[in-house]
Amino acid sequence: MARGRVVVTGASTGIGEATARRLAEEGFAVVATARRLARLRELARQIGCEFFPADLTDAGDVARLVGFLEEGEPVTALVDNAGGAIGLDSVADGDPADWLAMYEKNVLGTLRLTQALLPGLRRTGGDIVFVTSMAAHEAYPGGAGYTAAKHAERMIARTLRIELVGEPVRVIEVAPGMVKTEEFSLNRLGDGAKAQAVYAGVDGPLLAEDVADVIAWTLTRPTHVNIDLVRVMPRAQADARTLVRSADDDGTLPVSALATDE
Repeated sequence: MARGRVVVTGASTGIGEATARRLAEEGFAVVATARRLARLRELARQIGCEFFPADLTDAGDVARLVGFLEEGEPVTALVDNAGGAIGLDSVADGDPADWLAMYEKNVLGTLRLTQALLPGLRRTGGDIVFVTSMAAHEAYPGGAGYTAAKHAERMIARTLRIELVGEPVRVIEVAPGMVKTEEFSLNRLGDGAKAQAVYAGVDGPLLAEDVADVIAWTLTRPTHVNIDLVRVMPRAQADARTLVRSADDDGTLPVSALATDE
């Protein structure tokens, strides 16, 4: 408890898992939450964190998670990381069911837990980190459903920052570009080969540990310092559609038409 008790969502894989590991190393008492119990147990065995399985799209699960948290020391920070993308459909062809699922994962799940923990954070002081995406700041072909959800999530953070100004709660947004993780593109595209192709030829995509490093940095600044927004990209990426890949046979450096992001 030297640095406080921090809840990390989506902690069974990717950025969430890396963040739980990094914050434990930094001296935080980590509570890892995600849907997959077996992965959480293994993470807890490795880093000594607390864990509680929960699906944040289920209000009942959120209530049970909050009940678990209330039995321990006060929560001093929340890392809202859970989310995800589905498909690359155009607006014309997008499935409303997929859009709804992305909205539930990225927006309403984030809202539920943030609302539940906010009263305690306002009483004792603390931090809320929203892990959004470059998709929260841009639009790109094939990304309308995901960008719509991530823009909405970002507005939670921006509005909350205004609503809480002057109170002892820091509201932080970390917006990564391309991050090569185990599952993000696989879950989005549903095909292992297509998921690997997303990162093909990219010199140094971000890793989950890179984003975890940024999150840890924001949480360990002096308490009067609020890092409102960090956009973090691989050096090879300038925006959602500008990504340099390795040279073709003729020596030219192609720039991708789509850079699927975290």
